Amino acid sequence: MSEDSKMITEIFGSKVFNDSVMRQRLPKDVYKSVKKAIDGRQSLAPVLAGVIANAMKDWAIENGATHFCHWFQPMTGLTAEKHDSFISPTSDGKVIMEFSGKELCQGEPDASSFPSGGLRATFEARGYTAWDCTSPVFIKEDGKNIVLYIPSAFCSYTGLALDKKTPLLRSMDALDRQAVRVLSALGNKTSQHVTATLGPEQEYFLIDRSFYERRLDLILTGRTLFGAASPRGQEMEDHYFGTIHERVASFMHEVNVELWKLGVSAKTQHNEVAPSQYELAPVFTTVNVATDHNHLVMETLQKVANRHNFVCLLHEKPFAGINGSGKHNNWSMVTDDGINLLEPGSTPHDNMVFLVMLCAVVRAVDKYAKLLRGSVANTGNEHRLGANEAPPAIVSVFLGEQLTDIFNQLAKGGATSSKQGGELKLGVSTLPPLPKDCTDRNRTSPFAFTGNKFEFRMVGSTQSTAGPMFVLNTIVADILAEIADELEKAKDVKSSAQKILQKIANEHQRIIFNGDNYTDKWVAEAEKRKLPNIRSTVDSLATIMDEENVDVFDRQKVLSKVELEARTEILLETYGRQINIEARTMLSIAARQIMPAVVRYSRCLADTVNALKTAGIDAKVQESMLEKISGLTDSADKALKDLETSIEKYANTGDASGKAELCRDLIVPAMCELRKFVDKLEMNIEADVWPLPTYAEMLFLK
Repeated sequence: MSEDSKMITEIFGSKVFNDSVMRQRLPKDVYKSVKKAIDGRQSLAPVLAGVIANAMKDWAIENGATHFCHWFQPMTGLTAEKHDSFISPTSDGKVIMEFSGKELCQGEPDASSFPSGGLRATFEARGYTAWDCTSPVFIKEDGKNIVLYIPSAFCSYTGLALDKKTPLLRSMDALDRQAVRVLSALGNKTSQHVTATLGPEQEYFLIDRSFYERRLDLILTGRTLFGAASPRGQEMEDHYFGTIHERVASFMHEVNVELWKLGVSAKTQHNEVAPSQYELAPVFTTVNVATDHNHLVMETLQKVANRHNFVCLLHEKPFAGINGSGKHNNWSMVTDDGINLLEPGSTPHDNMVFLVMLCAVVRAVDKYAKLLRGSVANTGNEHRLGANEAPPAIVSVFLGEQLTDIFNQLAKGGATSSKQGGELKLGVSTLPPLPKDCTDRNRTSPFAFTGNKFEFRMVGSTQSTAGPMFVLNTIVADILAEIADELEKAKDVKSSAQKILQKIANEHQRIIFNGDNYTDKWVAEAEKRKLPNIRSTVDSLATIMDEENVDVFDRQKVLSKVELEARTEILLETYGRQINIEARTMLSIAARQIMPAVVRYSRCLADTVNALKTAGIDAKVQESMLEKISGLTDSADKALKDLETSIEKYANTGDASGKAELCRDLIVPAMCELRKFVDKLEMNIEADVWPLPTYAEMLFLK
């Protein structure tokens, strides 16, 4: 084994209070109890918390930690933490290092200072964090600050969820309950638990820090609000999977090392389609741990980028005209005895468990397509979805040739055969035949079956995976509950299952689409099929409180109506605030940087025209340039004033819904109008005069 390989095996999980550390440091009976709690077989007895906390503290201190924190995911979409030291004063004026079971299990951040959607008043400050024992505790180093991080859920004093993890954990319980019911009805009496698994691919951009520091729009909003297209973009198709730049490769190596220490199984890295765009993908794990890990991935990408004088941009669309960034969520369901319920096997037409699970997912996606679309609705994704590099806003399912054939057979009464892949011969004597998969893949599909999992490709790169995943878990759990209800009362389970599959296949064929989702033909076809196409974030968020959505969350005990209302309110507030920040940033850049530069350049041109005329020299070219720039300047100035007026209207609008609608109808169009003229000015102003780094510089210079 090479030194590097030894290094990886030695450092992996070295900063995690993982199974091997617990086995080493906890008494056997305590360790067994913790394992049962993690596996969902029993609750953790409070009396054991002190023993566990003491072992964690000793391990953390040995690794240099001085503080601990409950690490949680409020409705900001980010993570939150409050650090407390291990020190406890003694009567002789000194301190000892202590960490109690209560401090491990429960914390108390200020609930009124986080978005609550009206669940908490400003004066109602108390909230609680609760240790999520299913996600490993870890140590994180930020400079000389070394802290023990305790993954946690966050709720109000009244017990309502104020975070993204609580509904995610509830949805996992719901999926577990209903999937086990179905398995039991189908004759599987050995699998006791079903867990949703996730492998989220993370796309991101890297640009040189020197450019970032000169772009107020990137600093304040994460995306470029102005910027003419580079003469060269991604049209040469040479960046995807291309040779990784040495400086970028060094960055990627350090990111991997940092993540491996934290137990994040960073696996794949490569150049993405757009220049300066990259991807990192981990190995699958349980959906809640994967969500925690993805937050660590995003944070680590940004932290390590700074060390290499890069800035990591996670926004869904930091640059207009080239590919944006998503977070492809690879999702499946696995039993506690190792069965992947979405594994078709070699003869999927005979695999009743697989067929039931597959059809349950298809029905869930079709029935709750608007809700699934709403789970990925934000300002960044509004620029990305349907923009010829990401799935459209139309939710559809790709099954591929083999499974579509089986699905069609089910619609006629039963599946009797499965198409096979065979061999692929390349016609070169030195190359062996390759085993050919039974179906191709479709990278344009928003929800695609990819071998033994579904890939939900609509999720935005800045988003927490928790939201889309608790929606997916919940809707699938609900359909499985329907199926379980039928199977449990059936005299002939096999016959009943066949009828259920036939009914689903007939009712939901409209959601199956294996073609190119990017084409206008598909948009027209989807309209004929009556599939929703909701481009606007505001319109999409407005569907969340539809009665059927309220009911499904309530039935599966994932979110109450009041909790769902609060989340919808927060999402609308966030949309309005982000657009308002973008608009005000545009005003600042245009008024304080761009327009003054344009005026100075116009004055130089005017002086040149006058000088040439005084000298008796023809100045037609210079006059034409001046006239063009003056016309664009006038148009930009008018657009600037219109934007300023629309921002004033936003300030005078009351509720979150009204503000969001005003942003959609007035501010966003005004922003687009201003950008149109400013980007044209960029193409006509001397390069040395233009005050902002250009797309060509940011995307191609490293």
